[in-house]
Amino acid sequence: MPSLGIAWLAAVLEQDGHQVQILDAHAERLHLEAIPQWVEAHGPFELVGITATTPLIGNALDIARLLKARFPSLRVVLGGVHPTVLPGEALAEPAVDLVVRGEGEETIREIAAEKVLDQIAGISYRQNGAVVHNPNRKLIEDLDSLPFPAYHLLPMHRYRPAAGAAKRQPASSVLATRGCPGRCTFCYRIFGNRLRCRSGLNLAQEVKLLQDRYGIKEICFYDDTFTAVRREVRAFCHAVQEMGLDLTWSCFSRIDTFEAETFRLMKEAGCHQVMFGVETYNPEILKNINKKVDPQAAAGVIQATKEMGLDVRAAFMLGNPGETEETLEENIRYAIRLDPDLALFNITTPYPGTEMFKWAEENHYLLTKNWEDYDLSVPVMELPTVSAAKVVEYYRKSHRRFFLRPSYIFKRLTKVWSLEDLSSICRGLRTSLGI
Repeated sequence: MPSLGIAWLAAVLEQDGHQVQILDAHAERLHLEAIPQWVEAHGPFELVGITATTPLIGNALDIARLLKARFPSLRVVLGGVHPTVLPGEALAEPAVDLVVRGEGEETIREIAAEKVLDQIAGISYRQNGAVVHNPNRKLIEDLDSLPFPAYHLLPMHRYRPAAGAAKRQPASSVLATRGCPGRCTFCYRIFGNRLRCRSGLNLAQEVKLLQDRYGIKEICFYDDTFTAVRREVRAFCHAVQEMGLDLTWSCFSRIDTFEAETFRLMKEAGCHQVMFGVETYNPEILKNINKKVDPQAAAGVIQATKEMGLDVRAAFMLGNPGETEETLEENIRYAIRLDPDLALFNITTPYPGTEMFKWAEENHYLLTKNWEDYDLSVPVMELPTVSAAKVVEYYRKSHRRFFLRPSYIFKRLTKVWSLEDLSSICRGLRTSLGI
């Protein structure tokens, strides 16, 4: 799916009159060594911005080194979650000139305008051999004030939705909110502790643009909690219907934001799938990770959502603080009882900047700070209550026991209406089972 953060930065820079290019090296299947050639062919450039999550920070630093070696005068800026959390680590790489912390639209504008560094909020940089961290930047209050992401600079024909997430293609991702109302210990809140949302009308207008220009038929909303502000969810649904958009879409939700009337309206406006973060059945573990979800309420919400004709994806975590072999087994059985249309099992990963990471580091539970391992499929903690090896064992068991049930296979096959449906199911099974 498109990197919307980069596309928003490009949009505001174009708004200020700058010439901008986006290279989505992953979508274009470019090797690292080919990136300097691409930059040379499409330049010259004065500024290059690279975004990085934790498992991809090594990749981002490799790109920075390659570019700086080829273009010594190029200013290299790093942004994204990982550099925001650990700006000093990023700046330890000589090829990185600046780090943008947190929300980047206003910051990148000032960097591109060559404002004096000590007057730019939200950046970190080196000065006289020391790392300087300027004060944080105030968050953007009115998200509708931002231009739509610069989709025209992206290879829109190359994007594909996650396996099992979409009914139709071509598809694209869209973000309606920034922040999350939850306070879970495993999440890093790069956009602060307060939820901000775009208006439903603004969101529908972006979807219409995607349909008119790129023929997009499916939208995957990747907000942490799309359904948090019911007023705007309903406004979006009404706008979709009033505009006559031929749209199918999916979103992420939370059990405690479920409201039947809103979900029915979502279904009428084209929503076909909702994902809930269930995480675990065990009340003590839920308390440990500050996930305020009642397992019994989760069962009721998932059942009600399915009865409305919406598919349900449910996400589960294996290896949380307080986990034991018994709770791992309990969680798999819980997933089977809930019987969502798709289940996602992840190994609990304490990302830098989260409460869980701090807890694991202080208690010497971290096995590694090799950030490439922080990909939700490798244990990076050795808990006192269950071994990392046992977590991996149950991670593998969870996929096979859930997806290879005859009843599940039969249910999925009854929902196949096209070759595209069948291909999506096969891709999902291959991904889940590691085939």
